[in-house]
Amino acid sequence: MNIDRLIVSLESFPPMLCAAVVGLTEEEARWKPVSGAWSVLEVVCHITDEEVDDFGPRVFGTLDDPRSAWAPIDPEGVATSRGYNEQDLAAVLNRFEKQRDASVMRLRALSQPAWSNAYEHPQFGPIRAGDVMVSWAAHDMLHLRQISKRRFELISRAGDGFGTAYAGDW
Repeated sequence: MNIDRLIVSLESFPPMLCAAVVGLTEEEARWKPVSGAWSVLEVVCHITDEEVDDFGPRVFGTLDDPRSAWAPIDPEGVATSRGYNEQDLAAVLNRFEKQRDASVMRLRALSQPAWSNAYEHPQFGPIRAGDVMVSWAAHDMLHLRQISKRRFELISRAGDGFGTAYAGDW
């Protein structure tokens, strides 16, 4: 595993995230497609909460003591209970950047981490600290793609009767 590349990926994600949402109005950030998929704001809130509640604790916890139980998470439930779509996008982005900076600093401070330490997940079986680390960086990119899709949908809506076929397939 190339931990340095993964850390650089995590470190470089906040500016990408900010660039992905620049120029959105408050209404656009909160807009949800008919499918019920998350709005851009909900995605950003989710990424922020996952930084604190999921990936960081699971990576560091599995490195420290792979027998220690992972706290349960409920991304869909939390989106509702924490009112993701009512939050302020700029404030959430600011919170995410600070949390990610702290995560990157903590990762850079690790000394000979045991990436093969495995937590025995009751549903998925053994999950190594390295698996969670790679998934952390991949998770960022999955949600960047999701935000791009919302923005594509918003552009299509703004076309008001004109099509996007000339742009190419989504």
